[in-house]
Amino acid sequence: MNTIVEEPELANTNKKLKLGWIGTGRMGYEMAARLAQGGGDVTVWNRTRAKAEPLTRHGAKIATSLPDLAACDIVFCMVSTWDDVRQVVAGPNGLLSGKGKLPRMVVECSSISLEGSAELRALLNERGVELLAAPVSGNAKVIKAGKLSFVCSGPKAAYDAALPYLRMIAPAASYVGEGELARIVKICHNVFLGVITQSLAEITVLAQKAGVPRHAFLDFLNQSVMGSVFTRYKTPALVNLDFKVTFTPYLLRKDLDLGLDAGRRYGVILPSCWCSRPRHRVSSSSRKMFR
Repeated sequence: MNTIVEEPELANTNKKLKLGWIGTGRMGYEMAARLAQGGGDVTVWNRTRAKAEPLTRHGAKIATSLPDLAACDIVFCMVSTWDDVRQVVAGPNGLLSGKGKLPRMVVECSSISLEGSAELRALLNERGVELLAAPVSGNAKVIKAGKLSFVCSGPKAAYDAALPYLRMIAPAASYVGEGELARIVKICHNVFLGVITQSLAEITVLAQKAGVPRHAFLDFLNQSVMGSVFTRYKTPALVNLDFKVTFTPYLLRKDLDLGLDAGRRYGVILPSCWCSRPRHRVSSSSRKMFR
């Protein structure tokens, strides 16, 4: 079953639940900001408190410790890796470390493995807390533009309960079923991202080395059947040699490794994934290829 949601209509019930937010990195900050700006009753925790404090101007409150969020009805989590997720949720000073009330639900938005997500679900279920796996497609710019999208899996009732708040953050959400199915969708998405980004850079360099200006080649590509929202979005960066980071090579390599692991599990060979997997940070010598 797949539910696509567009043009959110926020219900008056949005303010009734207390919301917690863990992680205000590049993605988490912008997502929490939209939730607070949309009228959500949001309390935020981040390992470096100073990175979360600017959210107070949008109406968010700052938690001094993770157990402080346990009194919230729904807690969102957006951090980098499965180790980070496990630490902030089930670590010695994590969300579940207190002895009082626990949240009804955790909405986990990070890109983690199927195994990690299943372990998290078991940890939460033991304490009577539901898990909605809800990774996202987009970066900080996409969030600001209001074009982020969620893919969700877990109990359908949990998805329905969280949907008004997902819609405060993003205009689109897809429900793909029970368990960890959202994780495999996200892994497939990011493998595709890596492969497309790699091939787009390579063919642009090829055209340039043959004497075609980058802008001319990409103008043709974008008007052809091979053009897409993504190639048009990336064109200014490729034309202007804009190497500002929107998604780090380290995190992309992590996601490609998750894709390769999933391929081994399901018996799918992924040669494009192997070829696209970054082995080191982009160096200045690599950037000279575009010049």
